[in-house]
Amino acid sequence: MSALLSSSPDWLWVPVVLVAALAQTVRNTAQRSLTSELGTLPATLVRFLYGLPFALLYLAVLYLWLPAARVLPNFSASYVGWIALGALFQILATAALLRAMEERNFAVAVTLAKTEVLQVALFAAVFLHELPTALALVAMALSTLGVVALSLPGRGQWLQWSAWLSPSALYGLAGGACFAVATVCFRGGALALDAASPWVSGAWGVLLAQSLQSVGLGAWVARRSPQGLAPLWRAWRVSLLTGAMGAMASIAWFTAYALQNVGPVRTLGMIEVVFSYFVSRRILSEHLAWQEKAGMLLVVAGLVLICWP
Repeated sequence: MSALLSSSPDWLWVPVVLVAALAQTVRNTAQRSLTSELGTLPATLVRFLYGLPFALLYLAVLYLWLPAARVLPNFSASYVGWIALGALFQILATAALLRAMEERNFAVAVTLAKTEVLQVALFAAVFLHELPTALALVAMALSTLGVVALSLPGRGQWLQWSAWLSPSALYGLAGGACFAVATVCFRGGALALDAASPWVSGAWGVLLAQSLQSVGLGAWVARRSPQGLAPLWRAWRVSLLTGAMGAMASIAWFTAYALQNVGPVRTLGMIEVVFSYFVSRRILSEHLAWQEKAGMLLVVAGLVLICWP
């Protein structure tokens, strides 16, 4: 294990992304119950606030186990700027999707938000000059089509042109764009830090981003919520699970960004959809409709292609 931490084989980003997607699936499941209990923004804050101790613990373990972690990286203004901008856009993305929930065509908004991977490829090419290969583009397109097929709204909505031009649709598209910009910023931060190890890069990136998000979003919730932050402390049991899984997912994502271009990372990350559907179908014992089966096949085909090299 220590040898694997000290080296970075070319294939290492694949299991790291799988861990990130699996942890994110568990976090989303736990966070779902918190959303109904606390509200959406406080439940989102739980992910960052309760994740901070676990991010600190991970960095401490790295310090004891990995010699490279004992040398402080170069925290340049460029690095802090990338991470701060990514943290901000991650919150803006959440806000855009929350705003979409208040509109009538939320299903359309969710569908358009799923175009995040294609937007990641575009922003990465513009801001980081990371051009995807032809095979990667095909994989991204297939996976995106699959996820869109899984999340398409009811027939009555998706045949209406006005639904795709509604404010809800624009909020969904904006949410996907903000998530894409956040991803590119976190990758830019990893490149700017140029740490001796991707594990160190992931640890510091998560710690800085979640600290900024906890302070910023925490101040907002404390100011806007009638009860302030008190409900978050009362729901500490589920919040701890959410924070732990959220920290694990974020650490894995940030580590993957230090190992590989963002396009392949976010494409493979779509396996979270497969995990989520498997969990829900096993629990609810429901059968997939033909549209969902076709969507799942497209997602899996894209994931196979992105890992093929």
